[in-house]
Amino acid sequence: MRVTTTAPPPRQSPDEPSTPGLAARVSLGRAFRPVSIEFLLITSAALLLTGFGLMMVLSATSALDGAQSPFDHVLKQGVFAVVGIPLMFVLSRAPVRFWKRMAWPALIFATVFQLLVFTPLGISANGNRNWINLAGIQAQPAEFLKLALALWLGYVLYRKQTLLGDWRHVFIPIVPVFALVAATVMGGKDLGTTMILVLVLLGALFFSGMKLRIFVLPALGALAGIAVFAITSADRMRRIMSFLDQDCIANYLGDCYQPLHGIWGLAAGGIFGVGLGNSAEKYDWLPAAANDYIFAIVGEELGLIGCVVVLALFGLFAVGAFHVIRRTDDPFVRIVAGGITIWIVGQAMVNVAVVLRVFPVLGVPLPFMSQGGTSLLSVLIACGVLLSFARTLPDRRVVEPVARPRAARRR
Repeated sequence: MRVTTTAPPPRQSPDEPSTPGLAARVSLGRAFRPVSIEFLLITSAALLLTGFGLMMVLSATSALDGAQSPFDHVLKQGVFAVVGIPLMFVLSRAPVRFWKRMAWPALIFATVFQLLVFTPLGISANGNRNWINLAGIQAQPAEFLKLALALWLGYVLYRKQTLLGDWRHVFIPIVPVFALVAATVMGGKDLGTTMILVLVLLGALFFSGMKLRIFVLPALGALAGIAVFAITSADRMRRIMSFLDQDCIANYLGDCYQPLHGIWGLAAGGIFGVGLGNSAEKYDWLPAAANDYIFAIVGEELGLIGCVVVLALFGLFAVGAFHVIRRTDDPFVRIVAGGITIWIVGQAMVNVAVVLRVFPVLGVPLPFMSQGGTSLLSVLIACGVLLSFARTLPDRRVVEPVARPRAARRR
């Protein structure tokens, strides 16, 4: 008797449909592609600092304009955050060639936008004329100049990579164009923003890989220019001299009023702070408590621990951004990312140094945290550029195959 066995049908893969006619393939493309650690670091730091800043703006402005709702100021700031955060993620999808094409148009648009401060739309405050009023919304156009300048410098230095050994190719067109851009800001007597633009310039030149002896020339020229602008202004010299005054308490009602109250706010907080919302300095004692001196309110209400958290978040941002600079193979990405990183991290360090009275009062906001929609929107867009660059980094998981030695023949 012969028994015939029939092989069982091949096991069907769970991914294969039971009915071939109903098969459909859905491709998600790169939408859910794993992102790099640099992308996560920059995104986490930007979102946490923005949320932290909204909380502190609410606290610092709750004592202002008693006839208004305490939520008016933070709601205005929140609108820019609601616009800027999605825009950051949308721009993170832009390819590098898009930013190269936008270099010249962005600089031209930002410069023209800055020139509006000299029209009837311009607003003067505290001796500076660097704001405009558009349909009831106050904006500071110089904030967008920082990003536009970083993009433009990256494009020009990228095109001149093989010529950077000659100082003439560094001088033209960078120095004349930068002088024009800086003049539009200094026309409004804003030395603080001009200093940040100088940081962007020096950062881009440094990360372009140019020779150190050529880099020293623009660095010395920038320092000399800042010194000239400081000396030629009686108001700036008065603030600098008050900063150098050892007996600043004698000038309490003068230029030392704001720096002293900033220090006293930090000292009052101690290690753990007086509690969120319990600041005394925000009750019309500390000028610009929600703007340039918001770090003093952080120290007073949240103490040393709150200040360390803020500095740690900026450190997290710096680590992610510098990893983008280190790992990229594209000179354009390295130069632009270097300029943006020096701008945001450098401006944060300058702001904290002013509050600690290490620097004289310069009037630069704390990125992500100070009240000011234009400042918040500009740094979120800059983060979108960094995230776009982070997507171009080589995958760490790709490892080049290593040739294995041939196995010895068996005897």
